[in-house]
Amino acid sequence: MWHVYILKCSDDTFYTGIAKDLNQRIEEHNFSNLGAKYTRGRRPVKLVYSKKFKDRSDASREEWRIKKMKRGDKAKMLNKKR
Repeated sequence: MWHVYILKCSDDTFYTGIAKDLNQRIEEHNFSNLGAKYTRGRRPVKLVYSKKFKDRSDASREEWRIKKMKRGDKAKMLNKKR
C-alpha cells in the first residue's frame, strides 16, 4: 500500500510526497536527515492530508497532479476533505 501525503510546514507552506510507511516518513521529515531537504528547514511539519493507493504508479500520478496545483487550489482541496 502506498500513501500520497501533504504536510503543512512551520512556515505555512505545503510539501507533497509518497511513502509506503507514512508514519515513518513523517518522523523522518520531522527528526531525521532522511527527510526531504525542503522540510528540514521548515520543521516541525504536520500531516494535513493522506490517501492510500494500491501501487506506486497510481500514487506517483496523484502526487504529480497535486504538486502541479497552485497553493490556493491545494487549500481548497484540503478544506473539502475536512
